[in-house]
Amino acid sequence: MEKVLVLAVLNDKQKEAHFYYSLDELKSLVTTAGGEVIQEIVQKRTSPHRATYLGKGKLESIKEEHDLEEIDLIIANEELSGTQIRNLQDELGVRVIDRSQLILDIFAARAQTKEGQLQVELAQYNYMLPRLQGQGLELSRLGGGIGTRGPGETKLESDRRHILRRINDIEKRLKVIVNRRKQHRSYREKTNTFQIAIVGYTNAGKSTLFNHLTASDSLQEDKLFATLDPLTRQLRLPTGLEVIITDTVGFIQDLPTGLIAAFKSTLEEVQEADLIYHVVDLSAPNKEDHEETVYRQLKELNAENIPLITLYNKKDLISEDSFLPHSVPYLLVSALSESSIKEILDKTCIMVKEQWDKYHTFIPDERANNLSLLKKKSLVEEVYYEEDKKGYDVIGYVNPTHDIMKVIKEYQKNDKQYDNDQY
Repeated sequence: MEKVLVLAVLNDKQKEAHFYYSLDELKSLVTTAGGEVIQEIVQKRTSPHRATYLGKGKLESIKEEHDLEEIDLIIANEELSGTQIRNLQDELGVRVIDRSQLILDIFAARAQTKEGQLQVELAQYNYMLPRLQGQGLELSRLGGGIGTRGPGETKLESDRRHILRRINDIEKRLKVIVNRRKQHRSYREKTNTFQIAIVGYTNAGKSTLFNHLTASDSLQEDKLFATLDPLTRQLRLPTGLEVIITDTVGFIQDLPTGLIAAFKSTLEEVQEADLIYHVVDLSAPNKEDHEETVYRQLKELNAENIPLITLYNKKDLISEDSFLPHSVPYLLVSALSESSIKEILDKTCIMVKEQWDKYHTFIPDERANNLSLLKKKSLVEEVYYEEDKKGYDVIGYVNPTHDIMKVIKEYQKNDKQYDNDQY
């Protein structure tokens, strides 16, 4: 386990509560990456030093007061320039990375699919390119450890053209994968399958909820970014309606711009959703900030107008009497509770009905097999057997553009014809 020294600058524009939460989050990221934070050093400055991040006096005191020979790695809580990284390494004699490189490293370790791995590698190269000057020797000697996963031991500074060729190659390969993903989405759109996307701050409990909803076994850990690659499964609502649900990568404050760009195709799954489950960890001290971070990301994805329900998770860890929601509509839930899963599914049915049109049709006995089709493709609310008509009266809600409307309209005509004959 690598021993890590954390550096952070508290500037005049930052709120202390937000700053220290961000610092705690950085330490959690270090743990997720397999490191151990030995010490944290905070300096109050108007702004970070342009050349060395921390001021010269602070750097001198670090060298005097700390045994840097016991430190394997220094991590800054902000994105550093190549100059700042090089100067810090020269001053302290220890390898230096920043928050963005740490996050990229975690993504590199957790990406399981080929698409995810290519996306992370692309983001890493785009991060490294503007920071090559002065780091060629350091980056060419990478031998393992936090911040070294991904592109490997290429001599980055001396072979910029190689990196640009590799970026071009990755972009071409991703384009093929993205087009395939678009075809899958296009098929779902064509069949008008109702789609749900689970979003939330990292480690809010999204994967736990996804697993309990779908009886799946995707990775769930008490670590940041336990899930990186999106997972899509079929989910059946209590009425029998079949929908598609997708678990997405968790959001985080100060997510590297390159990662947002690289994972755009993955996050487009959210754009195509008909309903969003926004999972919030009630036990997080900065849960309101987490919510706002997610809302900002949804806005960047042009997904802010999609119907959304906030699921305040881990309700067993708080006093419900004192709880005040930051967002509505909402549910207080525990992803591990069967009663909460039922509440979520029942609320989902209500929100589906709000988007769809109500219908009333009749299914004759000889076509009773179409009743199960209606339950799968529409939200059936009531079914009555009519003895005199020898069939079923069905009341429900349907997407008016769905192919199942042909069946509904056909039987509506038959029902009217029956009433006319009786008359």
